[in-house]
Amino acid sequence: MGLWNLFGNRLPAVDAETARELVAGEAVMLDVREATEWRAGHAPHAVHVPLGRIAEAPKRLRAGRQVVVVCRSGNRSRQATRRLRELGIDAVNLRGGMRAWQAAGGAVVDGRNRPGVVA
Repeated sequence: MGLWNLFGNRLPAVDAETARELVAGEAVMLDVREATEWRAGHAPHAVHVPLGRIAEAPKRLRAGRQVVVVCRSGNRSRQATRRLRELGIDAVNLRGGMRAWQAAGGAVVDGRNRPGVVA
C-alpha cells in the first residue's frame, strides 16, 4: 500500500507495525523533524536529518539498507521519501509518523536517552 505523489507515481508507505518490523531487521529509520522535535523524543537508533537538509541524508545512511522515513505525522516524511527515492534510495514513508510509531508501542527517547515525547 502506498500514496500517490504529484506525478501519479505510487510512493511506498508502511504502517507503524510494519515499520517496527523493518527497523527491528536491517532497515534504518530516518527522522526528518526539526532539532527541537528530535530532542523531545525520537526512536532509538534513528538517524536525524531535518527535511531542509535531506540532500545530506545519503551521506548518513548505510548503502543498500532500506530506509523508513518518519516525521511527526507523515507529511514531511512523504516529501523526504519522494526525494530519497529520486536519489536512488529504497525509502518508504511511515504513515502517521512518530505519533503512530509511539501508539504502536515503538520506543521514544529524548536527547539524553530518557523516555521522550512526540512533539
